[in-house]
Amino acid sequence: QKYLCSNCNNILKKALQTLCGHRYCSACLSWIVRNNKNAICQKCKEEDPSTLSEGSLLAEERAFGDAAINKEISELKVHCVTLGCSWSGIMKNFEEHQSLCEYALIPCHTGCGHMVMRKKLADHLENGCVNNVTMCQKCKRSLSSSEYQVNKRIPFNWYLISFFLFQQNCSTPLINKDGCRFSEVGCSFRGSKEKIKEHEKTAVGAHMLLLLQHIKQLKASLCTAAKAPNGSIPQSELNLENKLHVFENIVAVLNKEVETSNLEITAFRRQSELDQNIIRGLELKIAELHRCLMQKDAGLSSLHKSLLFSEQASYDGVFLWKITDVGRKLQDSVTGRTVSLYSPAFYTAKYGYKVCLRVYLNGDGTGKGTHVSLFFVVMRGDYDALLPWPFRHKVTFMLLDQNNREHIIDAFRPDLTSASFQRPVNDMNVASGCPMFLPLSKLQSPKYAYVKEDTLFLKCIIETN
Repeated sequence: QKYLCSNCNNILKKALQTLCGHRYCSACLSWIVRNNKNAICQKCKEEDPSTLSEGSLLAEERAFGDAAINKEISELKVHCVTLGCSWSGIMKNFEEHQSLCEYALIPCHTGCGHMVMRKKLADHLENGCVNNVTMCQKCKRSLSSSEYQVNKRIPFNWYLISFFLFQQNCSTPLINKDGCRFSEVGCSFRGSKEKIKEHEKTAVGAHMLLLLQHIKQLKASLCTAAKAPNGSIPQSELNLENKLHVFENIVAVLNKEVETSNLEITAFRRQSELDQNIIRGLELKIAELHRCLMQKDAGLSSLHKSLLFSEQASYDGVFLWKITDVGRKLQDSVTGRTVSLYSPAFYTAKYGYKVCLRVYLNGDGTGKGTHVSLFFVVMRGDYDALLPWPFRHKVTFMLLDQNNREHIIDAFRPDLTSASFQRPVNDMNVASGCPMFLPLSKLQSPKYAYVKEDTLFLKCIIETN
C-alpha cells in the first residue's frame, strides 16, 4: 500500500511526500493543485476528518521528493502481464521493456486499422496489410513496405546508406521530393521534405527490417542460380551476390551505430539519475529551510505579541481601557456576532494578581438589551502560588464622561465564597461584576459625552492596600 499514489492508486511515479505524511505522484499532485483551490489531502479526509490541519493543505512547494520510496520502487521485482511474454525484472527496467515487448499489441502504422503483435508486424506488412503495396513509377515493380519504429533516438549514417543504396539497378532515382530514400527496399512513405526527414529519423528500425528482408530475397535468388543445370553462374547473379555483400555491409554499419547509441543512452540515463538525486537532495534542503523559516516566523510573532503586551500592561492595579468603533461593536453585540469584548490583561502589582475586564455592550443577564454590562475577571497568573486566596480587593468601575462632568462609577467587594475569586484552575475564572452598569439610553444620549468620536473609556481601580 505504501507504494501506491494517494490520488490515482497506481504505483507511485516520482513520489512526493506532503507535510501530512501521504505520498502522491508528482504529476498527480501538480494536477490536483492546478485544478483545486485550497486542495485538502483526500487520505486525511478518509482516515480521520477530525485531524485535518494546516499540514493537510496540498501545495507543490510544501511537498518534497521521497528519494527513499523512489529507490524502493525502482528495485521492486515485476513481470510483464502481456499474454505470451515471459519477461521479468525490476521496475526501473520495465518502461524500457514495454517499448520493446514483442508480444505487445500495436496499431499498424500504415493506417489499415489492424492491431498486431510487435513481433508479427513484418509478416502483417508483407502478407496482410492492404495499405502496404506501391508501384515504382519507372520500373513498374510492386514493392512491400513497413515502418516499424524501434528507437527514435538511434542516429543514422545517411551518407553511407545512400551510397550503398545507389548501387541498386532500379531506374527510380535514389532521392525524390515525394518519397523515402528507402523506397528501393520497400518503404512506401511519401510526403514533404520536412516530413520525409522526420520519417527517416524515426523509422530506422523499420528500414533495417526492410533491408534484412531484401537480403533474404537476394540469398534466395543466389540459391536458385546455384541449382542451374550447367552449374554456371550468370553475370546477373554475380551482380546479386555483390548486392548481397553491399547490404551486409549496411547492416554491419547500422549495428555499430545502434551499439554506440545504446552506450550513449545508458550514459545519459546514469547521468540523469545522478542529477535527479542531486535535485531531490536540494529539494529536501529547501523544505528543511522552509520549515526553519516558519518556526522563526512563529517565534518572531510570539516575541512581537509579548512586546506589545509589555508596552500596554499595567502593574499598579489601575487600568484604562480605550474602546474604538463603538457603533459597530454595539451592533455586533445586538446581532450576536460578537457578544462581549475582553480587555488586555493587567496586574495589581509587578508580581500580583493577573486580571482583565469583560464588557457586554448590549447587556448580559438581567441587563440584556437594556444596559451595558461590565464584569471583572480573575485570570491565571505566573505568581498565583505566592499570592493569598481568595482574591479580596475592592474593585471600582468607571465610565468616563469625556467632557469631565458626570462619570459613571460603581464598586463592589468580592464574595469570598464565590468561585470567581478563588485561585484559577483554568485560564480564566467566571466573570463577576455589574450586569446593569449603565442604561443604553444614557450611553447613546447626546446630553452626555460617554461616547465621543465613536470611542469610550472604561477605567478599573483595584484597591491594593
